[in-house]
Amino acid sequence: MNGVDHMDAERVCEKPKRMRSGNWLAAAVIAGMSCELWAAEPVSLRAVRGEHEVRIYAGESLFTTYQFAPTQKYPYFWPVNGPLTGQSVTTESSEPYPHHHSLFFGCDRVNGGNYWQEGNERGQILSQEIELLVDSGEKVEFSGDCVWQQPGQAPVLRDARRISISAPSTLLRLIDFDITLEALTPVRIEKTNHSLFSARVVPELSVQAGGTLVNAEGKRGEPETFGVPSPWCDYSGTRDGKVEGLAIFQHPANRWYPAPWFTRDYGFFSPTPMYWLEGDHLDLEQGERLRLRYRVVVHGGALEHEEIATLFREYAAMP
Repeated sequence: MNGVDHMDAERVCEKPKRMRSGNWLAAAVIAGMSCELWAAEPVSLRAVRGEHEVRIYAGESLFTTYQFAPTQKYPYFWPVNGPLTGQSVTTESSEPYPHHHSLFFGCDRVNGGNYWQEGNERGQILSQEIELLVDSGEKVEFSGDCVWQQPGQAPVLRDARRISISAPSTLLRLIDFDITLEALTPVRIEKTNHSLFSARVVPELSVQAGGTLVNAEGKRGEPETFGVPSPWCDYSGTRDGKVEGLAIFQHPANRWYPAPWFTRDYGFFSPTPMYWLEGDHLDLEQGERLRLRYRVVVHGGALEHEEIATLFREYAAMP
């Protein structure tokens, strides 16, 4: 049971012991979940800062690494390890689009620059500094600034990002991603399907390999979810006989909420309005800011639709 003994599971089913500060899930929420899969005790985390990465451990196991080397197109999380297999549920690079790096934030067609596809000469999102705010405990937290620029040119955007990670049970990992973009000059983003917060799951979890892509309305697969506004989508599948998955939640305070989704059965999904913009472009005045928030839920075991919905309600209710 992945480190949760039968007695622990019985205690959770009988009655959650307590509610801990910093644990995003209410004890009642956890108690209502499948007793075979969930335990109420949060997993202790720690963050280790390297020269160009922050590594986050859940217990003694690596959960994820936030990578921000100056040679990268943009910062991204990889691996994003599932709690059952210890293998990444996302792919660092994979065909047919190798520029999809795991779990990331980027955008094409920004003032003529490309902050999405490979080729740093077309633009990079460059990390300027990273500050560890909480390096251990029931959550870890860090912040950092990035500039969006093409070589030899002035930056067009600056973003400030704050990332909080927690593990409220042995089979749940949460990444809260909070980003504020500031226009350093008048900015126009043209209509593009390459935009904003995105994930690419490993081929083994894709719909093409027998996995499941489902949104908040219960629609499934690319044909039913592509272009459909929805608060969340979940991608899950079986690998080595174990089910794991990754869900992305949009915060209700986000502009365009709920944004439509750009989804692909080969494993890509992204909540983004940029392919469906009114007038086919978005203009930001110099100094204008745009704040967007997301939660990533990495889960071991198959979650029932209502279980994901309950987790989303918990996130949406956060102050």
